[in-house]
Amino acid sequence: MGWATALKKTARAGLTVERARLEPLLALRGACGVAVVIGLLLALATPSLAVSSAFGAFASGIVTFQRSWRPRPLLALGVAAGLGVSTFIGYLAAAHHALFVVLLAAWTLLSGFAWALGPVSGFVATQTIAVMLVTVTLPSSVAGAAEHAALIVFGGVVQAALILLFPIRPWGRQRDVLADALAAEADYARRLRHDPVAPFDPQPLMEAREAAVLTPRQARTRPRQLGGPRGVAERIRPVLASLADPVLGAPAEGPERDQVRDLLAAAATVLDAVARAIRWGKPVRLPPEAVATLQEAESGWRLTGPARRSALRLAALLGDAVEASDEPVRATGPVPEAERRHLLRPTGAGLLPVAWRALRREARWSSPVGRHAVRVAVVSCAAYVLGSALPLGHGYWAPMTSVMVMRPDFAQTFQRGVARFAGTLVGVWAGAGLMALFHPGPWVSAGLAVSTVALQYLLMRTGYIVVSTCVGAYIVFLLGIAGEGWSQTLQDRLALTLLGGALAMVAYALWPTWETPRLRDRLADWLAANGQYALAVLDAYARPADRAARRVREVLLDARAARREWEDAAARAQQEPVRHRGISRKAEREAEAALTTMGRVTMLMEAHLPDRGAEPSAGAGRFAAALREALPPAEAAVRERRVLDWSGPRAALAEWRVREGDEGVPVRASELLVDALQELAQALAPGGRGRRRSSRRP
Repeated sequence: MGWATALKKTARAGLTVERARLEPLLALRGACGVAVVIGLLLALATPSLAVSSAFGAFASGIVTFQRSWRPRPLLALGVAAGLGVSTFIGYLAAAHHALFVVLLAAWTLLSGFAWALGPVSGFVATQTIAVMLVTVTLPSSVAGAAEHAALIVFGGVVQAALILLFPIRPWGRQRDVLADALAAEADYARRLRHDPVAPFDPQPLMEAREAAVLTPRQARTRPRQLGGPRGVAERIRPVLASLADPVLGAPAEGPERDQVRDLLAAAATVLDAVARAIRWGKPVRLPPEAVATLQEAESGWRLTGPARRSALRLAALLGDAVEASDEPVRATGPVPEAERRHLLRPTGAGLLPVAWRALRREARWSSPVGRHAVRVAVVSCAAYVLGSALPLGHGYWAPMTSVMVMRPDFAQTFQRGVARFAGTLVGVWAGAGLMALFHPGPWVSAGLAVSTVALQYLLMRTGYIVVSTCVGAYIVFLLGIAGEGWSQTLQDRLALTLLGGALAMVAYALWPTWETPRLRDRLADWLAANGQYALAVLDAYARPADRAARRVREVLLDARAARREWEDAAARAQQEPVRHRGISRKAEREAEAALTTMGRVTMLMEAHLPDRGAEPSAGAGRFAAALREALPPAEAAVRERRVLDWSGPRAALAEWRVREGDEGVPVRASELLVDALQELAQALAPGGRGRRRSSRRP
């Protein structure tokens, strides 16, 4: 799309206010933390100290609303410590203009690289820059700077203490994510009743796994109810798909299909009941009809072959899910050994080598995170110099806007730039209007600031324009505590907000990091990950005695991660004003469908993995060897826009059919796998694509 269309879409997205689930108790607790800090400092110290400490409490409260699975008190303390350090060293350099610019460049560069660790780390690092720019204008001595830094840390300590003293629905986020994953599988079972090859988005299962990664302290206190159902849910999904599939499961029509529909409906009911029990920490309540249907899976069912095996396994897995989620809610215990090896989150000290490896990985010109770090450092310094040179006062507002707006991708940067200016315009006008009409004193200004904070926490997830509006009004009220006139606030902040946002957007336009040219690389990565998943499953058929469930699990997670990276990249590319995509939109959709089908077929094979004592399949071994040989050239062909060659796997499959017949699950699934690979080749063929050979949807 062109620049005009892209800007229109990003502006509309930035100004959108979304409906979101509100959490009033959490918002009230966070606002109380800000109120306690401001009230204590106003009563016992000076307004300037109250303003300084309020920044720490405010930022610590914001971070506790971010999507992180670490304990909320640790998040509050961590961001407060970072804010305190940035404030203190910022003041030490503030007396020397050139030295402060150098410090700002170095700090913003490191904060830009923090995005390599994840969005929460990037957001926290951005907060430290913003507070550094604001609070260095407050102290008047080194001792005063240390005092202000300590008070900022005190604000985080207050927020952490409130979280510990007044816990609101402990483990609530983990419960919601696990319940959402089970509810998504329930919805999947219902859709399979009408569409036997319905697609399934693995995102809820991926989020449930992320939520299951624990710190050592969390591992000692996690409720047992959250420990088992996730693993069962992972095993249920392929069984549901294999039961409903018309090729590897029950026939498309007839009595067996009717019984499969009944079983899928009962499975959906049970999964919904388990999801409700986990979400609210209550025992599982199962409808009698669903229980009766599942009991019939063990006696009286007319299903045969793979469909019967899938039905029996589904009934057993659903029983395991109910039993795992029906544990005493308050009982806690250590993490099982199998999970302790893989699902422990590193401690603060353990994050240092992780951060160092991420920094080294992203320290290159081709990295989006690396380019973002350089871009935000240059823009923040330029905004600071320009803001200080202009005769407006409050020059820090321009660089603060720039660092708060800029993100590693085009869409978010431009969306936040538009939302930031519009929200600041509304918030500053509203705040300044109230200050002009009522001329409130310090205590009333503090009350208005706390009320604005509560509103922001409550509406945090409704859109960045709402957040920007609340921040604009909050800053006006907060600085009103220190006696700063509203007339000085209005025009200065609006002009500097426009300057900072404009610099951020111009910088991205001049030195962009487009996702569009890398789409083929993302597609090749997904093909490679799917290929390793298929090879691990085929190897289990070829050598059942050597089958390692952990290996299949690891490559499945890699395939899911590659799919998510592709989907995120494709979504970002759709919003970029780049005409040369390297791949047409139609080819992109068809290639995505082919790789999704490839993953689905592999999952169906996984649902019927043989026991360790089963007879090895020589045909599966030869087919796996041919696929292993064909994958690296195919990945290179996707990246380099060449023809994909799957003749080797096709020949091995034909030989497999001749030697062992085509009635077994692995043979029929491998045929579908080759069809999906051929569809991928046709979608990406240079100079045009043939008709798709299979009408099966992913």
